Amino acid sequence: MRLTTAAAIGAMLAGFAVAPAMADGYKTCTKLDKAQWQPAAEAEAKAKDAGYEVRRSKVEGSCYEVYGVKGGKLYELFYSPEDLSLKHTIAK
Repeated sequence: MRLTTAAAIGAMLAGFAVAPAMADGYKTCTKLDKAQWQPAAEAEAKAKDAGYEVRRSKVEGSCYEVYGVKGGKLYELFYSPEDLSLKHTIAK
């Protein structure tokens, strides 16, 4: 009985440890050295051209993460700093 309780608690704790990593977003867009990245302002410009109202942007892992509003909904857009291609989108 104690073994099953310990196993259940261990599995639950392992789940809690993984949850923050999954909620973090998208982090891998390029392996290119940062000195060769396109300017972040160009990623914001791409989001604006796609119809988003840009709120802010930041570097997340090896991606440009742009927060934008479109149709009243907030989105996180992940661009590759290498070629400014859109790698991932998360609707909030």
